[in-house]
Amino acid sequence: MPLLIARNAMLVVIDFQARLMPAIHAGDKVLLNAGRLAEAARLLEIPAVLTEQNPRGLGPTVPELAGTAGPLISKMSFDACAEAAFLDAIAGDRELVICGCEAHVCVGQTVLSLLEHRRRVIVVADAIGSRAPESREIAISRMAAHGAEIVTTEMVLFEWLRTATHTQFRAVSKLIR
Repeated sequence: MPLLIARNAMLVVIDFQARLMPAIHAGDKVLLNAGRLAEAARLLEIPAVLTEQNPRGLGPTVPELAGTAGPLISKMSFDACAEAAFLDAIAGDRELVICGCEAHVCVGQTVLSLLEHRRRVIVVADAIGSRAPESREIAISRMAAHGAEIVTTEMVLFEWLRTATHTQFRAVSKLIR
């Protein structure tokens, strides 16, 4: 089914870290959208997993996302799939909704590996970032060419809701106002 299904989703939040975010092009917008996704996941009881790349060097997850429910996986590999704890956290067949930094490094390598693992991967284009805009654009093209679905934050939120009669419609729709 092409539409996203909330009950079959998992949010994957990759490397939104304190020392990295100031260098990310349009980082405020990327972080805002990741926060919207994390809050919607909380409201809709969608599980999440967070990663931190070399937290001693890049610092912890930014405060705006640090409270996101779900396991926090520290890693040294750019590809989160190289960490057994990450693979354990995403075990099953949930569709994986991806946000994070950097699009052309940790996000890209993780997405490509997830595709090799035959997972349905949804990359939220306005919730991923890189230091250089061209790196982000090329990463999105490459991930799409290999089978990742490219969406926006609003697409995810409204597909998760499906209807204006959803009990969380008002709360989730407020996130994008």
